Amino acid sequence: MTVTETRLSERIRKLDTQVARDKLEGLPDAEIAQALAELGPGHAIDILQGFSAARRASIAAATTSGEGEQWLQDWNYPEGSIGRLMETTPAVFRPETTASSVIEAMREVVKRQLITYIFAVDAERRLIGVVTFRELLYASEDAQLMDVMVREPFALNAQSSLVDAMREVVTRHYPVYPVCDSAGRLIGQVRGQVMFEQQAFEISAQAGSMVGVEKEERTSTPWLRALKFRHPWLQLNLLTAFIAAAVVGIFQSTVNQIVLLAVFLPVLSGQCSNTGCQALAVTLRGMTLNEIRAGRANVLLVKEAWLGLLNGLLVGFVAGTAMYIIARMEHNVHALPLALITVVAMALSSVASGIAGAAVPMGLKRIGADPAMASSIFLTTATDVVSMGLFLGMARWLLL
Repeated sequence: MTVTETRLSERIRKLDTQVARDKLEGLPDAEIAQALAELGPGHAIDILQGFSAARRASIAAATTSGEGEQWLQDWNYPEGSIGRLMETTPAVFRPETTASSVIEAMREVVKRQLITYIFAVDAERRLIGVVTFRELLYASEDAQLMDVMVREPFALNAQSSLVDAMREVVTRHYPVYPVCDSAGRLIGQVRGQVMFEQQAFEISAQAGSMVGVEKEERTSTPWLRALKFRHPWLQLNLLTAFIAAAVVGIFQSTVNQIVLLAVFLPVLSGQCSNTGCQALAVTLRGMTLNEIRAGRANVLLVKEAWLGLLNGLLVGFVAGTAMYIIARMEHNVHALPLALITVVAMALSSVASGIAGAAVPMGLKRIGADPAMASSIFLTTATDVVSMGLFLGMARWLLL
């Protein structure tokens, strides 16, 4: 491996997939293959998607240890699955193979790549045992794998999502995990480091997803590409802002007659939005950790509604007191009713915000969308419409 190749892999590691593909486009296939091999299968597949089918096959064929063929196979698995992160398993033997035979077969392989485990499979390639390579070195030469292997080893399913797989391995901390199909046949392996790196990337992208930032975007993404990523969501946000503005417009005459209401609109909106965001954060965390199972969704909604009511009453009392003081200073004859309206509107709006914060991501997941994708935009609209509508509607109904 040359210094140039190392620098190339490190450079493209920091780029989004489209920009990385553009950087690699004019390079020789062998150089691209080497750089992608250093990145790992998940990142390599993402970048390869930008090339034509013929160029993908050519780059894959240029790999020196069969990684390219594995990339093309991994591509058939769903995005975000363990199958997308699989590597080849060079150390696969029948259980009756002797330790000396395995060591001899691996003599040249270990010079090219790190071998952690030896996998024992039956005639149908079903995984039946695992032996650490170091332990095999201490075994007698005529010992068979079946004599020293760990039987019925833990393995991941290629179709499993990364989130589910991380939940399974969180207490195991193995350097490498065998990957099997639904029939238990060994089809690859995935490194623990690769899984944790991918999970860290997914988590880092979640905050951006809630406000419409694509997870592909990096700090090095060109401004024009970043504009294409972000601008459509800002247009959507503008549309939802018009909806909230329309609610205020409906009650324009009310605001004209009681100008003090306009002062408290951002107070009410800000508090309710924060209440909804708290519920949203907890719900997304629960979905990530698989804590929200069948039947638990209604329980969560009730809990967030109750918390919203309590928090709304406590915050509403402070806001209502401030409304009363300011109204009295302005000699408004409706000082006490305005204070009570503020308390009630804050409490009911917080209930709605808590419910929306939990319901929005669960609703997005139910329709097959990313639960984190632009959740904040939809949540903010819901909280603004409800809070402003309640506040101004109650004022019109009770005071005018």
